[in-house]
Amino acid sequence: MKKRKLYHTIWIISMSLLAIIMLIPVIMMVLTSFKTMAEIKSPVFHLIPESFSFINYADALASGNWGIYFKNSLMITLLAIVFSLLFNSIAGYAFARLSFPGSKTLFMLLLIGLMMPPQVTMLPTFLIMAKFPLLGGNNLLGAGGTGLVNTYAGLVIPLVSGSFGVFLCKQFYENFPRSLDEAAQIDGTNKWQTYFLIYLPNSKAILATLSLLKGVSVWNDYLWPLVMTNSESKKTLQLALTMFKTDGLIQWNQMMAAAVLIVLPMSMLFLCAQKYFVQGMVTSGLK
Repeated sequence: MKKRKLYHTIWIISMSLLAIIMLIPVIMMVLTSFKTMAEIKSPVFHLIPESFSFINYADALASGNWGIYFKNSLMITLLAIVFSLLFNSIAGYAFARLSFPGSKTLFMLLLIGLMMPPQVTMLPTFLIMAKFPLLGGNNLLGAGGTGLVNTYAGLVIPLVSGSFGVFLCKQFYENFPRSLDEAAQIDGTNKWQTYFLIYLPNSKAILATLSLLKGVSVWNDYLWPLVMTNSESKKTLQLALTMFKTDGLIQWNQMMAAAVLIVLPMSMLFLCAQKYFVQGMVTSGLK
């Protein structure tokens, strides 16, 4: 009993220290957002700013078209979440409950995709979007125009797929009792009806988990919007942070103020949906 209590205490202390280490960059970001450039450039390090003025936030918001940037990020994130939830859950249900030729091979290829960094597939994905037939001025062979470059479709379509999402849904659906499928079959429902009427309504926890993971990933994505956009009208919040970097000067205080505002929506979403996130990660199916 004493040994278990000791292990529990060590575990709590270790996790607390790890949490503090992970929070240090966030704390530094918030504190820097209140500092002046003189404090930041000072050879003497100042952890706490001399005054907590919101002037940096006001200057940051006045420096760009933040309404457009927010609209773009929000639209891309919401579209990616909705379509990825739909397709990932359907694919997970198919792998978990349907028997078809090559299912095991396809699932193994899916797992290989989990081990492949996105930077490896970025160039091929960009070429597919740029040479999309009959769109963006392209002909049937995908030549002559820009395809889906600098469009919402080009930004969202590659983000819809996700090996990890399909894997999570498959593992989740495999824990559903087979008796549900048998009862549905006796009632005369087909596979699509079984999915939409039984499996999907009971997938709130796993769908909330996937929503958070996909939402945070897309909202914070910098590289893909950088590759796919070339106009101010399609710029996202992450790309907008580069406006604080000019020749020979970086406005760190304003950049950190903007970063704090960008982080807030996803942080609030996580706090509101934390219960479902934890439940979706540890659930073992229907109780």
